[in-house]
Amino acid sequence: MAYFIAENLHQEFENIKINVSFECNKSTMTCIVGPSGSGKSTVLRLLSGLNKPFTGKKGIKESSSLLEQKIILDDCDISNLPPAKRNIGMVFQSHSLFDHLTVAQNVAYGLISKGLKKKEAIKNASDFLKQFNLDGFENRYPETLSGGEAQRVCLARTLIMKPKLVLFDEPLSALDAPLRKKLAKLIKASQERIGFTGIMVTHDLEEAKTIADKIILMKKGEIVWSGNPSNFDEKFLTDVD
Repeated sequence: MAYFIAENLHQEFENIKINVSFECNKSTMTCIVGPSGSGKSTVLRLLSGLNKPFTGKKGIKESSSLLEQKIILDDCDISNLPPAKRNIGMVFQSHSLFDHLTVAQNVAYGLISKGLKKKEAIKNASDFLKQFNLDGFENRYPETLSGGEAQRVCLARTLIMKPKLVLFDEPLSALDAPLRKKLAKLIKASQERIGFTGIMVTHDLEEAKTIADKIILMKKGEIVWSGNPSNFDEKFLTDVD
């Protein structure tokens, strides 16, 4: 049995109907690619519990098959759990750091919310930052950080909570090409070191090939190709445009 299984993830809007199923092995990175509007980010929101499966068209009743959405993580059915109980971390395109907190306080925030004493949480956060080349950044504030530095803080803030699954919603798209490549390698190195399972949405095919163990190609809410990055041909993208 796969470490992570998503069955019948579905959500319907006026212009797109999403219905996908896929699996991920433990400690691997899966990249979801495809044209804008194909439903990639919605899939992440369904997995995290931020979106609920529904039909957006009035008068349409969902079929029984669509109602059987299942999300299995490490043999646990998390389909109906609230987002905070799913053991899933998320890293977004915008860093969403707390401006009034220092870098260390931002990274420690989740630990404190889980009941760890503030002093111990700050120490753990400061030590953890060193893994992301952020040694000495503990007392800085978000407004003083570059885009790449802020994303590394976000990565540290997410991974310090030791989530079983991490969802990345185009976390590098706002950065320039050299920095995207550098941070993609950092994410991959972090994944190999810590062992989390990751699913990343990206528009950058080279980024996907650098970081992914598996690539999923989506078109209009459906998976049209899935496989090893070495077998992915750029003509697949042309075929779906």
